[in-house]
Amino acid sequence: MGLGFNESPPGLKQVPESRRMGRETPGNGKKTHRPTPVRPLVIFHRLSNLIAMTAMPTNQTRKSSSPQVSRSPTRLRRIAGLLAAGIGLAAILSIPQAALAQSAQTATDPEMSWQSLFDGHSPRGWRAWQGADFPKRGWVITNQCLVRWPGGRAGDLVTVAEFVDFEFEWEWKIVPGGNNGVKYLVLESRPSAPGHEYQMVDDRTVTDPRHRTAAFYDVLAPEAGVLSRPPGQWNLSRIIVRGHTVEHWLNGQLALRYELGSPALREAIRASKFRNSPGFGEKCRGRIMLTDHGTETWFRNLRIRVLNDH
Repeated sequence: MGLGFNESPPGLKQVPESRRMGRETPGNGKKTHRPTPVRPLVIFHRLSNLIAMTAMPTNQTRKSSSPQVSRSPTRLRRIAGLLAAGIGLAAILSIPQAALAQSAQTATDPEMSWQSLFDGHSPRGWRAWQGADFPKRGWVITNQCLVRWPGGRAGDLVTVAEFVDFEFEWEWKIVPGGNNGVKYLVLESRPSAPGHEYQMVDDRTVTDPRHRTAAFYDVLAPEAGVLSRPPGQWNLSRIIVRGHTVEHWLNGQLALRYELGSPALREAIRASKFRNSPGFGEKCRGRIMLTDHGTETWFRNLRIRVLNDH
């Protein structure tokens, strides 16, 4: 029986948001840079004093019988210049301080460059593989998670947008015996090998290192010491594509690094099931895919930031 987006299927125990991996939460003691507020009146007052001092006579005997102040053209031009500078400074300082603070935060906070790929409530930004709309069954949204609900064939999901150089991060969990993956550099014109797959699997069920979690599926194995968490627990994964360098991360550890189009990668592809897929392993602009392998899989906090997009 199919479930709608607002229904909550029975499944894996949710982890409280306060324990979410790889996230800063309020109250964690992390200091946030706040620009020192500018006080326009103080600065303008000091500027006025400077102008007044400039206007004073050069004769230090101020109790002279002659109270006249020198009004030479040079001195008057200097006073006019200072007044113009003061007016310009006042105009600049009239900019709302909140706007200046926001600008400073954008420049110093790397979190500002991340874009969410899933808002937790709608399928916006995703569609069916080789389709125009989001699948009508098999994928549900519940508890701010995107879930591949078991049973039947729902089909793969792909992003509406395409990416070249990027950093993609997501959290996921599977059931015992589960198997799924995330593909990237996906081309719909290459259906037999649409993209490179970051493997997500119950590692107790696999023997080939190239099929373990965080592998470039069937091509390159991850580092032996980088392990996924047991089924039912959340994992944090990350894919980085920068130039021709690709990295797979798992739970804060670098699991795999390789070079697109390199002789080593081409050799590994020739030894894989993708040996007869022209162009596989080369740099391209493509989509991101959440695969459908038929088992229950939960996704949340999917986000991306574009790097140096060529």
